[in-house]
Amino acid sequence: MARTKKTAEALAETAAPLITYKGFKPDMTCRGFQYEMGKNYKVSGKIVACENGFHACEHPLGVLGHYPPATSVYAITEQRGPFAREDGSTDTKVASAEITVTARIELPELVAAAIKYVFDRAKWISGPFASGKGEGVKETKDRGAATASGDQGAATASGWQGAATASGDQGAATASGIGGAATASGDQGAATASGDQGAATASGWQGAATASGDRGAATASGIGGAATASGRWGAATASGDQGAATASGYEGKARGKDGCALFLVERSTSGEILNAWAGIVGKDDIKADTFYRLADGKPIEVA
Repeated sequence: MARTKKTAEALAETAAPLITYKGFKPDMTCRGFQYEMGKNYKVSGKIVACENGFHACEHPLGVLGHYPPATSVYAITEQRGPFAREDGSTDTKVASAEITVTARIELPELVAAAIKYVFDRAKWISGPFASGKGEGVKETKDRGAATASGDQGAATASGWQGAATASGDQGAATASGIGGAATASGDQGAATASGDQGAATASGWQGAATASGDRGAATASGIGGAATASGRWGAATASGDQGAATASGYEGKARGKDGCALFLVERSTSGEILNAWAGIVGKDDIKADTFYRLADGKPIEVA
């Protein structure tokens, strides 16, 4: 969906602030500029996307395309105009004259915000899945949304920046487009984000979350849940008891709470497997709620 000059001009005239999301390096820098939480920043001159101004994304998962989860931190930001976008871009990145970094946001919260972002903008359609057990509504266009609220329901969003949610037990949610978000909140649910920059969350007991695209993020917060990030620069989190987190892609990272299992793979730039490691959080100096990456066959702490 292209951005026209007319759209950019209309945005530049908007007086209301925009709530957006921004990625940073672990030291809270972006392109060499140092940010601090709670501070407001201003820039002078004409605002031109990718040239002059502070940049952040309206779509929460848009940040993953600029700052991959394995090497970045994220925050909610508030931008004030004038604004500008890059003409012809499908990115939701916005340039502004003013920005405030309001709060740190973790990956599970980023996924939840992405689901809300898409569902708030989705055009609902009727069809054979519009009612009954396992009910759902499916839209496969860009930023489509699908929901399955009954037990054993299935929801699929195959468009770019789509969102899928399955809230019943043993439900399945899949977002296959770039920047998609999938969440399964019922017991034994499965959430899969297969496109690049996708995010998957499984919050129920023995749930499974898989992010297979590059820069993907997977989180399993229920008891016995499993989170897998198999793409490059992916991040996996097991925040529930007795969970497991696996990062098998290039420069991937994983973390978990005490008692969770971590599985890490070290790869060369060509994808060759160099080393593999498995451990339990709370043993052998592996800290809880801390991301680890495998380097030279050993787990190292990363932001």
